[in-house]
Amino acid sequence: MAGNNGRIHVLITSEHPVFRDGLRRVLQAEAGFEVVGLASHGAEALRLARKLKPDIVLFDLAISSGADWEPLKGLSSSPSVRTILLSAVPDQERVMEVIQLGVRGVISKQSPVPALVRCMRSVMAGQYWVGRGSVNNIVEALRRLTPSPKAQPKAKNFGITPRELEVVAAVVAGRTNRVIAEKLSLSEQTVKHQLTSIFDKLGVSGRLELAIFAANHGLLNPD
Repeated sequence: MAGNNGRIHVLITSEHPVFRDGLRRVLQAEAGFEVVGLASHGAEALRLARKLKPDIVLFDLAISSGADWEPLKGLSSSPSVRTILLSAVPDQERVMEVIQLGVRGVISKQSPVPALVRCMRSVMAGQYWVGRGSVNNIVEALRRLTPSPKAQPKAKNFGITPRELEVVAAVVAGRTNRVIAEKLSLSEQTVKHQLTSIFDKLGVSGRLELAIFAANHGLLNPD
């Protein structure tokens, strides 16, 4: 849902006054958007977000450095606020990390205005935005960020059995335990046991971490 006046309320965060004001002017000229605040750094953005309750926080951040990330956790902890990062050079590994922190979209600062508008509307509709387009869910976003098999290093086994690898592949594909059980002709209880074993072997605590681990380590690559 958008703000009370039917517009999408936006808080812009950037340490660069010229960029901040220019983006404000651009969005104010777009139908359906209203810039409700400007912040110069993450801590100020967090404070203003709690006060102004925007729909979207646009965060101008050099994600390759990892600086000023802490406020992202606070911004993303509110289900009513969607955070979108504007990055000069999106880095795949960093993008995966900020998505895990709750960021809903990452888009290049060099993107044309129509692309930014599509990104914001997609995020408002409950989707993620990675690179140049929207994706429906977190698993799909992570899969888009994963390099092609040719670009990935040879996968390590990590003690995962062939059957467990099938379960990992199904989790990364976004399958539920019930669907995995049906596909692999197992009981749901067996799938749960398999997942517990996989989590223990890889040192992850949930399906999201498993998907990220599999993407980062080429777990599903053929030898």
